[in-house]
Amino acid sequence: MTSLLVRGASRVVTPSGTTARRGEALGELAKYEGAVIRCEDEEIVFVGPSDEHDGKFPPPDEVLDAAGGCVLPGFVDPHTHPVWAGSREDEFNRRLRGESYMAIARSGGGINATVRATRAAGFDELLGGTLPRLDTFLLHGTTTVEAKSGYGLDLATEVRMLEVIRETDRRHPVDLVPTCLAAHEVPPEHRDDPERWVRLLVETIHPEIARLGLAEAVDVFCEEGVFDLDQTRRLLADAGRYGWGIHLHADELTPLGGAELAVELGALSADHLVHVTDRGIEALAGSDTVAVLLPGTSFFLRSSYAPARRMIEAGCAVALATDCNPGSSPTESMPMILALATLAMGMTVEEAITAATLNTAAAIGRADAIGSLEVGKHADLVVLWEPTHFHVVYHYGINPIRHVVKNGRHVVKNGRLIH
Repeated sequence: MTSLLVRGASRVVTPSGTTARRGEALGELAKYEGAVIRCEDEEIVFVGPSDEHDGKFPPPDEVLDAAGGCVLPGFVDPHTHPVWAGSREDEFNRRLRGESYMAIARSGGGINATVRATRAAGFDELLGGTLPRLDTFLLHGTTTVEAKSGYGLDLATEVRMLEVIRETDRRHPVDLVPTCLAAHEVPPEHRDDPERWVRLLVETIHPEIARLGLAEAVDVFCEEGVFDLDQTRRLLADAGRYGWGIHLHADELTPLGGAELAVELGALSADHLVHVTDRGIEALAGSDTVAVLLPGTSFFLRSSYAPARRMIEAGCAVALATDCNPGSSPTESMPMILALATLAMGMTVEEAITAATLNTAAAIGRADAIGSLEVGKHADLVVLWEPTHFHVVYHYGINPIRHVVKNGRHVVKNGRLIH
């Protein structure tokens, strides 16, 4: 057993519990002035006053001096697409000149542009592109990432992407939670008969990925012009048999009713929700399905934001994610997402912190193990350069993370990787 003691913090700030917070409770954080945190192996075994710790425990193997910084739980990012090849910066400039995301997609850009590049890339190329992205996640305080496939849109490439996710998880300190998103789009070769693609997903691709044990969850882009409500139901019908949790890209571009469908299916999360309906908000508020909001996508596409305040006031369990991907949100920075959540969607700093830690852990089914700094949970934490939690968004546009501890190991020191 190895031990690490974090001392010298101005304060430790954390949500608490093993389920998603909602309503007023979303903004309730425990604040421990001058507390220490003791980690043994991968687990937190003590949070509290220094003198109380010293009377109970022997000297630790390692001491991390927080030097007056504020300690928060490691961020959990519940919606990312971290494996891809190629780049789409040209589309960014086209959008700045007035072309819409959908118009670019119809011209051969968008998701299918990344699909072409990703299909052409081998395992080593994809792995070599993904590992540095995980370094950037870690440097910005993210310690667990939900990782989707979805840029293959054929069996061989979807399997290869998920194998890259598995290997990245094996090699890298950040924990990756793999999601099969083969139903991300209808590939060009099936555009003349989308139903044929749905059948292929249901009868061949999903069963093979389940047989190989490459995914913990499944996702579908439920949207007008992609997969409608009936197709989405069929695509997710076997999720329970495969032991997969369900996520859903829902109501991003149109009010299709994806939020209601996510609740109907008992999904872990409904994501995007820019155009969620009042009925969808009501359904989410009365369910355990977490509403994962992606303000980075709205910012980058210069589109509307999800109605975060209405959802919080209605009682929805709200979470935040980067949607890291090459086309609509090329960022690994959860601090940037917290800044957008507060400045563009009206959330408080406390609400945003809970929505990026405990509630995001609930969105991937891991709130019993991560997402807060409590005895018995994994020792995943970050130390800010500054003394209060407000600085995670107040001093925006920079990286506020000084140290990162992952599973009890010090992996980022003074803003530099040491893993």
